[in-house]
Amino acid sequence: MPNANLESDSRTNELLADAAQYLPGGSTWQWSLPPDLTFIADRGEGSTLYDTRGRAFIDYVMGSGPLLLGHAHPAIVQAVQAQIGKGSTFHCMSEPTVRLAKRICEAVPCGDTVRFVSTGTEATMMAIRMARVFTHREKVLKFEGGFHGLHDYAMIGNWKPGAAPFPTPVADIAGIPKGAVDSMLVAPFNDLATTEQVLACYTSEIAAIIVEPLQRAIRPQPGFLQGVRELATRHHIPLIFDEVVTGFRLAYGGAQEFYKVVPDLATYGKALTCGFAMAAICGRRDLMETANPARKGTEDYACLSGTLSGNPLACAAGLAALTELSRPGVYDRLHQIGQHLREGMAGIAAKQGVRLQALGEGPIVQPVFIDPGRPILGEQDLRGADGKRAVRLGYELIRRGIFVVPGAKMYLSLAHSDADLEATLSAFADALKAVAG
Repeated sequence: MPNANLESDSRTNELLADAAQYLPGGSTWQWSLPPDLTFIADRGEGSTLYDTRGRAFIDYVMGSGPLLLGHAHPAIVQAVQAQIGKGSTFHCMSEPTVRLAKRICEAVPCGDTVRFVSTGTEATMMAIRMARVFTHREKVLKFEGGFHGLHDYAMIGNWKPGAAPFPTPVADIAGIPKGAVDSMLVAPFNDLATTEQVLACYTSEIAAIIVEPLQRAIRPQPGFLQGVRELATRHHIPLIFDEVVTGFRLAYGGAQEFYKVVPDLATYGKALTCGFAMAAICGRRDLMETANPARKGTEDYACLSGTLSGNPLACAAGLAALTELSRPGVYDRLHQIGQHLREGMAGIAAKQGVRLQALGEGPIVQPVFIDPGRPILGEQDLRGADGKRAVRLGYELIRRGIFVVPGAKMYLSLAHSDADLEATLSAFADALKAVAG
């Protein structure tokens, strides 16, 4: 097929040249690949991503997490095809919108009512706003290393270490206004004592506590989330779980079901629609009422809206996704494959004499180059890891047909087969040797 290969090479080279010219850095994300690894996605099927040259990759990016059912799942495709002929968006209620709202509230322990937005960034930003309206306070306590999207309040205290002690906030990037920085407080994840000290000092100013129940790939220590819940209740501060990643992934009811801790508000995205642009805020009725349009013009109105919020295409996809995820055995399988990959990676590293931990929970895996005996409780513990080697490992995996975001966590799906996992571990063993030095 030489002509087909020449045609695909020509098409790919043209697309790569246009990307370099018309997209900053040739990317629309927070990352990019070296020129020799950069490719253009063409299509996805199940656990496999194909590029425009026809190469196949076992995909662990999965759209940055949404594709918990895999690429082009038949139930999702059928639901969207059935809806698109009826209309793609209306900016008013549709049957899929109402039915999905009910389904979410039935699934989520904290869910009385729900509001739809388009992205996880919007969801956490709006949840913070709702808490500020409800409490008439301004400051928000977050945990160092917790990632809550890309709005100004979220880009604080994630990965840029500061010299000042907790709870001093430090902006992670340029362009964050001083007012946004000053309204945030930062505590260390898995550290109840410091969290309690911060709350004791700032109780009357704190509008909300926001936390990723599984912070990136770091598990909460036993009792930590329960302790945060108790502190929030004692100080009358709304607790927000950022479940954009964990929602419908760790359990059907999300991290709050899995860890048995119920927040006041929770944000959802990614797996909610398995590939369509939608997110949600769900929670206690009195807090959610700050989004009621009947309050417009008062100081008790948070104003949550968006042109495509809750559009019927995304909601139809969401209904189909939740139907599939509610089937028996789904979460047993997701936890089994995640554990298998983590244990496999750790075992291979041990045999090769490489200091490595495979972090994560459920269908989330992140290999980290750090002493396997070292407890990883928070962001500061990860600063001893060899991040550059983790990125190189990602490059080597891509060269071997395993698509990952280099240095970041890997998302598994129900589409990943046992054969996929074995091929991945074989490639991992080979890639690890390539970066062992």
